[in-house]
Amino acid sequence: MLYLLDANVIIRAHEDYYPLDRVRPFWDWLLTEAEAGHVKIPLEICIEITPARGPLKDWINDSEVKDLLILDEEVDRGVFNQVIDTAYAPDLADHELDEAGQDPFLVAYGMMSPKRAIVTKEVSQTTKQRGRRKLPDACNMMNVPWMTDFQFYKERNFHIP
Repeated sequence: MLYLLDANVIIRAHEDYYPLDRVRPFWDWLLTEAEAGHVKIPLEICIEITPARGPLKDWINDSEVKDLLILDEEVDRGVFNQVIDTAYAPDLADHELDEAGQDPFLVAYGMMSPKRAIVTKEVSQTTKQRGRRKLPDACNMMNVPWMTDFQFYKERNFHIP
């Protein structure tokens, strides 16, 4: 299984649970998982991880980290358009596309192989529609497996010895 991480997983891990300067084993584990081909971040999602300064900015901009973490493929435009049309709406206005952010890319990458799952901190909110649709709901509509970050950590057996 290839796990595709949403930007919020990285941002919240650093901000809330595993600060880079205090819980380095988490980040080393993440890179080990990436090197083994279990974890990737599409470039469109990585761009969302844009802290102004500090350890996370330094880490995400490190060339070795990028080489290991960035998914080395481009999204299939046909699949991407299918995601927009089906999970969001075929007639989204520009401001609605902005609201959706990069989530449609993540869903499209998830659709490009049956052995992929999306990892996110977002929660389902089925009342949200069009560009405001939440990532888990878009995944559900497109039959893309998804899980929370903590489900992912458990499934991949993250632990600090």
